[in-house]
Amino acid sequence: MVVASASLDTLCINSIRMLAVDAINKSNSGHPGLPMGCAPMGYVLWDKFLKHNPQNPKWFNRDRFVLSAGHGCMLLYALLHLTGYESVSIEDIKQFRQWGSRTPGHPETFETPGVEVTTGPLGAGISNAVGLAIAEAHLAAKFNKPDCKLVDHYTYAIMGDGCNQEGVSGEACSLAGHLKLGKLIALYDDNHITIDGKTDVSFTEDVLKRYEAYGWHVQHVQDGNVDIKGIEQAIEKAKAVTDKPSLIKITTTIGYGSPNKSDTAGVHGAPLGSDETTLTRQQLGWSYAPFEVPQEVYDYFRQAVKRGLSQEAEWNETLNNYKSRYTSEGAEFERMLRGDLPLGWDKDLPSYTPSDNALASRKHSQICLGLLGPNLPELIGGSADLTHSNYTDIKGETGSFQAKSPEKRYLHFGVREHAMAAILNGIAYHGSGLIPYGGTFLVFADYMRGSMRLSALSGLGVIYVLTHDSIGVGEDGPTHQPVETIPSLRAMPNMLVFRPGDGNETSGAYKIAIQNRNRPSVLALSRQNIVNQANSSIEKVAFGGYILEDCEGLPDLILIGTGSELDLCVQAGKQLTQEGHKVRVVSMPCVELFEEQPNSYKESVLPKSVRRRIVVEAASSYGWHKYIGLDGTTVTMDRFGSSAPGDTCMEKFGFTLPNVIAKAKALLS
Repeated sequence: MVVASASLDTLCINSIRMLAVDAINKSNSGHPGLPMGCAPMGYVLWDKFLKHNPQNPKWFNRDRFVLSAGHGCMLLYALLHLTGYESVSIEDIKQFRQWGSRTPGHPETFETPGVEVTTGPLGAGISNAVGLAIAEAHLAAKFNKPDCKLVDHYTYAIMGDGCNQEGVSGEACSLAGHLKLGKLIALYDDNHITIDGKTDVSFTEDVLKRYEAYGWHVQHVQDGNVDIKGIEQAIEKAKAVTDKPSLIKITTTIGYGSPNKSDTAGVHGAPLGSDETTLTRQQLGWSYAPFEVPQEVYDYFRQAVKRGLSQEAEWNETLNNYKSRYTSEGAEFERMLRGDLPLGWDKDLPSYTPSDNALASRKHSQICLGLLGPNLPELIGGSADLTHSNYTDIKGETGSFQAKSPEKRYLHFGVREHAMAAILNGIAYHGSGLIPYGGTFLVFADYMRGSMRLSALSGLGVIYVLTHDSIGVGEDGPTHQPVETIPSLRAMPNMLVFRPGDGNETSGAYKIAIQNRNRPSVLALSRQNIVNQANSSIEKVAFGGYILEDCEGLPDLILIGTGSELDLCVQAGKQLTQEGHKVRVVSMPCVELFEEQPNSYKESVLPKSVRRRIVVEAASSYGWHKYIGLDGTTVTMDRFGSSAPGDTCMEKFGFTLPNVIAKAKALLS
């Protein structure tokens, strides 16, 4: 093994800096300041500590690295390239931010092997890191044995001033301190610059004291520009603290090496340009051409390949020993890593008939979780302080994930909705087969939307259990009545939004959500009871929309319903049928799945020739005009709700049988 001298250390660090400078200059777009300032901490972490295998970026027991300050992604791309990841060649570096490149403008896990999480929205990455650390702690407690440490890795993050200003990081890091996540280590790039200039225009708090109050172990490296020994010692000390997450504040100069732009906002988000790059090369003593890396730097960094192969081989031996001693646990561990669901995981999902009691779909959800829990050990989640309103507990499970009981799988997120969503993403990013879910009121999706969007963007199979889905919430009033939320979530690409109309559809929604490991699902669930329909089923939910009640031949009118309003359509259909009209009732629990069906199927459910259609949903009409056309109408609401008993709200806003009948007759006439 080659040990770096002081001069080789400097050469390696400056290679990171200048790759970033050259790539950003070539693309004429990017953020050079952070890679130039963070190069020493990135070098120390990846060279001295990070356990990873460049030839197998998905090796399970690798340490996870999160660049929370994702705008500085050239730091990460340079490290991936230098340490030997095939996913980031020198040509990829040259194609930074270009169409189809593997080096996009912010790190994206679905584009670049070696990137652990998609970062960019500040604060999200460190919050994802909390989820990664929770996953590691849970799996270690679940699988490790006194004589066999199968799960044993760290989560490292580099975060900046912007991450610490975003509220989501405070929520997540507060929870991390409570949970005593000792294998979470964050390096805080303290460079005192944001886009608006010096941070003292808006951010003067003592960050270390804040994190100390959260329950973190804190340290400060005074000169992160050159004190690589100090950085190394601080990480060593952080690793020695096993009962607290660690924050290391490392004071740096943004754009270090640039004579005229360092320590200014000008180097944060714009290329250095030709003239300043020439001066920077002189300042750093860098005599190499653009994109040229000294061979001795490659030789030193690429030791990571041999080291990673050895570490993975050693772990594979541990895994084999584990499987020979603990056969059933080893089989379950490998099944989870493959992403295979256990045989018969869905065998106990309940089905219902109209004779079964009417229940709120949030209650049906609780029944599903209770029956899925024993058959699906990878199911892990909880609620943002609304367990007894969301009914997100797994019946029969005792205790919850705490510092002293990380083997438990119920998570109390506290009143931290955004952090909950970001942490769930982190658990999904971990790649260990865990299936994360989290509950709150549907209206608070607006608090979580940033992280929900990242769930969809990154293709993460997070399940959002969002209850109290309409004005049926009642007395809490318009602040808690999410009239516009469901349509807005339906507008999000790669997100499944379910609004089940009874118990069967709730079971069907869970079945699909759990099977869909590559996109998130929203279960929008009622507070009020809803009756079970005669012709609904678990299987029909997979079509997104289907014929629930029908007539002979082509209908004169189609009623489309979702959720608690589905029964209004059924009752209206019965009355109109008795009056001699030909009516079809369509249940539409998931618009996205319906849109994915063949055109022939969609035509069979909603024939283009039947233009009289009514959609009934206690939410905004936005999005439904595609299905009703110019000749249809809706029973919806394009205004905020009101504080009154739920039944009163439904009546006053027109969600009644007489109103649906009147609308139908107006169309039919």
